[in-house]
Order: sequence, then structure tokens, then C-alpha cells
Amino acid sequence: MQPAAPTPDQPQQQLSRWLLAAVVAVVLALAWLSTTPIGTQLTAWLTPPSAAGDQAIARAFQAQRSGVQVASDGVVERVLSDDNEGSRHQRFILRLDSGHNVLVAHNIDRAPRLRALKPGDRVAFFGEYAWNAKGGVIHWTHHDPNGRHIAGWLSHNDQRVQ
Repeated sequence: MQPAAPTPDQPQQQLSRWLLAAVVAVVLALAWLSTTPIGTQLTAWLTPPSAAGDQAIARAFQAQRSGVQVASDGVVERVLSDDNEGSRHQRFILRLDSGHNVLVAHNIDRAPRLRALKPGDRVAFFGEYAWNAKGGVIHWTHHDPNGRHIAGWLSHNDQRVQ
């Protein structure tokens, strides 16, 4: 008895099965990767600032919550003097597109400072929101040398610091 000859559709069906399996494998890998610290960092790095970040900050402010990881951007309202007590921080007030103001406290002992920052400049950020009555603070805009906290960043003109 001879095996049946392949029909013309069999190679096409086999290719479709392989393609479907590859797509499922990629989706599962991305889903798993998004739960890991490095995957979260990659996602944050590639995610553009958006209104979703402003909304997350508004919700955290209303609920008086801290420890919320956010990405957004805004316009520099005021550049403040550096905080030189303990770890040094570059500080500035950022007005988000929603109208909400936040203080950005960027650790310049852990990452480079933003160069030539002035009022009116647009700055994007990924960091941790901490509540206060004045609107809140964005910090952890740098890498964690101990690897326990997700790395944040600031982006201004052609400079991205982490």
C-alpha cells in the first residue's frame, strides 16, 4: 500500500500552522516578558508619554497615593536650585498637559543632570510619583544600582538620562 500523495493544499496548511504557532509563541513570550523587571523597563523605555500618565498622576493625587510608576511629559514652569542635602537632586516644577504641576527631583549622584534646562522646555519622564499636598513629586528618574527598583529616565531635547 502506497502512502497518499500530498494534496496541493497541504504545504499551505502546514505553513499556516507554523505561522500560527510562531505568533502564539511571540505573544506568550511578550506576555511573560512584561511581568519581569527588564521587560517592564523595556516597555517603559519604548512607551511614549501620554495622557494616560497624566490620568494616573491625577488619580494618585486624588487618592493621596505614593509609589505609582508613571510616564508622561510636560513643560518646565520653574527651575529650582539643586537639593544638596544627602543625595544631590536637580529640581524643577513641571506643568503636565492636564494642568497639574509636579516637582521633579532627579538624583544627580546616580545619573547625569539635564543640561541647559530652562522654563518653557518640554521634558518627558518615567519615574515614581509620590504624593504631597502641592501636587506631588516625581523621583526614581534614574537607574537603581542595586537592581531592586525599575529604572526611570528623563528626556529633554536630544538628551536622555537614566
